[in-house]
Amino acid sequence: MTQASTPPVSTQRDVVTAAAERLQAAARTGVPCAPVRDLIGSDDVDLAYAVQQRQTEARLAGGARIVGRKIGLTSPVVQKQLGVDRPDFGVLFADMDVSALPEVPSERLLQARTEAEIAFVLGADLADGPLDGAQVRAAVEYAVAALEIVDSRIAGWDITFGDTVADNASSGLFVLGERRLTLAEFAPVEVAMTMRLGGEVVSEGSGAACLGDPLNALAWLARTARDLGDPLRAGQVVLSGALGPMVATPPGSSVSADLGPLGPVTATFSGRNSA
Repeated sequence: MTQASTPPVSTQRDVVTAAAERLQAAARTGVPCAPVRDLIGSDDVDLAYAVQQRQTEARLAGGARIVGRKIGLTSPVVQKQLGVDRPDFGVLFADMDVSALPEVPSERLLQARTEAEIAFVLGADLADGPLDGAQVRAAVEYAVAALEIVDSRIAGWDITFGDTVADNASSGLFVLGERRLTLAEFAPVEVAMTMRLGGEVVSEGSGAACLGDPLNALAWLARTARDLGDPLRAGQVVLSGALGPMVATPPGSSVSADLGPLGPVTATFSGRNSA
């Protein structure tokens, strides 16, 4: 999917730096920025992930700690909308987990949207072997319901595939539910999801909406992460991808999702935004 007119190495380095700095400035100031596709293109996979990696390295240098990954673009409808034929992924850092907070800190978000997902917690590394369905399934210690609070540093969510990948797959924060189930206790593909905003149903879906089965998404990520030299490890959290449409959740919102056997997961957003 890499564009035919790939820039020279020196130019690649320059555009990666410029794109990363634009996104970092938006995160730092709370003011959304212009898309970065003018720098890296709309569908250059390598450049987009290079920008994401540049930002990850900066966060790690600042003391951040990686706790897992998130998978995005798992819905065929969204893939078609952005003109891509594959999912994407981003990095989860420890400070993105706001499960223990009484409120989601809206001041850390620019233009939040929320989607309901299944989160897998790994009990074994996914670094060697075929990384097929059986191995991936065996590596899951348990699963919980999750709310992924996606966010975009790009104004108006005006994104292409390149923009969202560069922006850490439009990641923001996440909330994990309390009920832990093993894969012997439920089937992710059969989970039915209903999400409410202020008590009104705003999103419905199922496990089948996530690449046909959330475990398919996990297997895709396991292989992709290993191919990139940074395999999934025991103890990491993986957000599988949305089971239904995302909804805008501005400051003061209250959102809850029920994921059948995995139970409920809720989030109340503080009344303050980044402005």
